[in-house]
Amino acid sequence: MTPDEAAMAEAVGLGRSVRRRSSPNPWVGCVVVPDGGGPAFEGATEPPGGRHAEAVALALAGEAARGATVYVSLEPCAHHGRTPPCADALVAAGVARVVVATEDPDLRVSGRGIERLRAAGIDVEVGVGRAGAEELLAPYLKQRRTGRPWVVLKLAATLDGRTAAPDGTSRWITGPAARADVHALRAESDAVAVGAGTVRSDDPSLTVRDVEGRDPLRVVLGRVPPGAAVAPALEHVGPLEDLLDELGRREVLQLLVEGGPEVAHSFHAAGLVDRYVVYVAPALLGGDDGSPLLRGPGAPSMADVWRGRLGEVRVLGGDVRIDVLAR
Repeated sequence: MTPDEAAMAEAVGLGRSVRRRSSPNPWVGCVVVPDGGGPAFEGATEPPGGRHAEAVALALAGEAARGATVYVSLEPCAHHGRTPPCADALVAAGVARVVVATEDPDLRVSGRGIERLRAAGIDVEVGVGRAGAEELLAPYLKQRRTGRPWVVLKLAATLDGRTAAPDGTSRWITGPAARADVHALRAESDAVAVGAGTVRSDDPSLTVRDVEGRDPLRVVLGRVPPGAAVAPALEHVGPLEDLLDELGRREVLQLLVEGGPEVAHSFHAAGLVDRYVVYVAPALLGGDDGSPLLRGPGAPSMADVWRGRLGEVRVLGGDVRIDVLAR
């Protein structure tokens, strides 16, 4: 790993550390390496209304930023939003070189930050650590490019692929570690969706409890029954594409779908899922009368089978988490 790659990996890691608290701002990290060496200065995006990663790192660096090399996991902004432009702050600080992992597709930036730095005589290199940065920032990048949130479909199943017993009971398929991990998924999501049937049968609150983080916007596909724990919630009746458009307008970067097999099938069949997170317990219902992962028409032949790209696989207590990305 080159020094540039190592510094950018540190910047990406700083962004990951604020994943649950920066949205709808992108979770970005910045590392300022002074000219001639010495300790680096690090920053990460603060909660909405706070400073961006570059401003945090530059404030820590002070005069040491003059002539420094700056590593940032996303192109510095070039517009006045909740805070002043980071590109202007880098120019004013007198940095000599800026290394950017990936460009910002936001139409208010979209290359303008890089252009402003270069126009000021700053050496700019783009693409170091791109893959890692784009993987981490995937929800933000998709929402800015398409106007729709990144959709994560969460499923929990027995080893024989069942999500509930024949009597409808599903608590608990997985153990405490996997359930805490689901709360972490909620905490990094801006909205969480379930079907009205799940609300009626399970009465979930869909709040973040087992980890530190904010409660997401709660969305019910259908009508919320009176007195339901999920209230207040956004109700949606109609095409799922319309829901995603509405959530995108609300600056929702990531939607977590936690519905039952019908809801899961509806998102999957429409090709709207970006990432599948499947928790598998070493348990067997032992028959074919339990609820499946997806309920609805499937692929008519092996030639039509949906195939994704295997991502992370982790053991969580006595269960396994499998991440699959849509290609």
